Amino acid sequence: MIRLQRIYLALLVLVSVVLVGCSNPLPTATTRASLTTDVNDYQYLIGPGDQLTIFVWRNPEISGNFTVRPDGKVTTSLVEDVEVAGRTPTMLARQLEEQLATYINNPRVTVSVGRFNGPFSEQVRVIGEASNPRAVNYSQHMTLLDLMIEVGGLTQFADGNDAKLVRVINNEQITYDIFIEDLIKDGDISKNVDVLPGDVVIIPEAWF
Repeated sequence: MIRLQRIYLALLVLVSVVLVGCSNPLPTATTRASLTTDVNDYQYLIGPGDQLTIFVWRNPEISGNFTVRPDGKVTTSLVEDVEVAGRTPTMLARQLEEQLATYINNPRVTVSVGRFNGPFSEQVRVIGEASNPRAVNYSQHMTLLDLMIEVGGLTQFADGNDAKLVRVINNEQITYDIFIEDLIKDGDISKNVDVLPGDVVIIPEAWF
């Protein structure tokens, strides 16, 4: 009997330890603000999943098409594990020229991008009562109207005029009021606003 009680107490202690361990909160995700803070100064940044064409002048044997891995790197014929995510095609071309100079005399490199994905920090996200809430690849001069067309507009349960746009500037989160219902249902173009890479649009449900 005493032995059974000891086993029971041991099990209680074990369960308590497990529960305490599970109650610890997960660390907060790191905020990664976009480098674009002006709609007129947007440059595309390479991201995982992008298809890159790297051309090395007069060296076709080391030129080719490369898919950016989930860790943001590619491996070329001469240089392994090149960090490419978060760079513009021009920045990457100059970087590769420096690295290839060890093997090639005066290399000239051009980089073009296909199958655009871009880094997560450059995507615009719509959550809540949109018809198709999702992450959207940013395009230069994208506006709120363009974004809502991409996600199919509002659901019938949406409170579009109580929506929020969340933007990170200099590591500070700023929240703006936006009026989506006035924009897309009433055609009030004055409620259209510019969208920047990394923005998050939150559309709540209406209280009937």
